[in-house]
Amino acid sequence: MKGKTITALTFSAAAALAMSGCASSAKAPEGPRAKATIEARSDSTVTGTATFTELSKGGVKVHVHIEKAPPGTHGLHIHEKGDCSDPKGASAGGHFNPGGMPHSGPMDMKRHAGDLGNIEVKADGTGDLDVTSDLLTVKAGPNSVVGRSVVFHEKADDLTTQPTGNAGGRFGCGVIQ
Repeated sequence: MKGKTITALTFSAAAALAMSGCASSAKAPEGPRAKATIEARSDSTVTGTATFTELSKGGVKVHVHIEKAPPGTHGLHIHEKGDCSDPKGASAGGHFNPGGMPHSGPMDMKRHAGDLGNIEVKADGTGDLDVTSDLLTVKAGPNSVVGRSVVFHEKADDLTTQPTGNAGGRFGCGVIQ
């Protein structure tokens, strides 16, 4: 009887140790983070947040959450200037494009660093986008998102029209800090 108890305890301890090892190895190490609070522009009601997390393997994980937006597909980009002071968001400048590439989709090899693609907004006015970009950094440097802005657009990005994707007005803007 005593032997069974020791075996059960040893098995439980080994299982717990194995599970704790799996839990810690499942999460990739993360580096510096930046965040933007998205505020309404162009007489819209859009609000939201964007977080940027530098990955230890390179690139940046981007998560955007939108609320109070019109349902449908909307373009989402990082713009060159960290200035959302204009009521229509024009002070954010053009798309962030340090490499001088054509506008395209977020999975295309040749694209603006700021091309995040489209976000789907549900009937309740909320939407989430998760994308990882190998062209961005959070750390200081020419591809850093810090000091730039994230812009939520009126319409879908067609991923081809130069230089903006024909995404329409700027319905939300947030400075990345």
